[in-house]
Amino acid sequence: MAEHPHAALVRKGYAAFARGDMDALRGLMTSDCAHHVPGSHPLAGDFKGQDAIIDMYRRLHEETGGTLQVALGSVLVDGRGHAVAVHRLRAERQGRRIDDKGCIVFRIVGEKISDLDECVEDIDRANEFWS
Repeated sequence: MAEHPHAALVRKGYAAFARGDMDALRGLMTSDCAHHVPGSHPLAGDFKGQDAIIDMYRRLHEETGGTLQVALGSVLVDGRGHAVAVHRLRAERQGRRIDDKGCIVFRIVGEKISDLDECVEDIDRANEFWS
């Protein structure tokens, strides 16, 4: 049985992120896409538009000196434009390490990602790591 197109789209996005291929990521998102990052740290907030999202991704890689790894676990879909990706994030930053589970709830419109709503396993740990 073939994978649902929304799951395949999300997998393409995770693969592009892992490669650092920001052009490929742009091609998967609507121009007005938004990525919502939980927490109270400097990289938390609502990033609206492809440029803001790509800049935030660049900052994630810079802040971690290239150590950021996001390993995709599973992708769940509802067939109505939503997908949930469960992943594990590992990184080092300023002598600290993080190894945390998380997920992103995707909204897909017209076969492109229009919204990413991120959730983390331990918001206090994330705030401490990214602050």
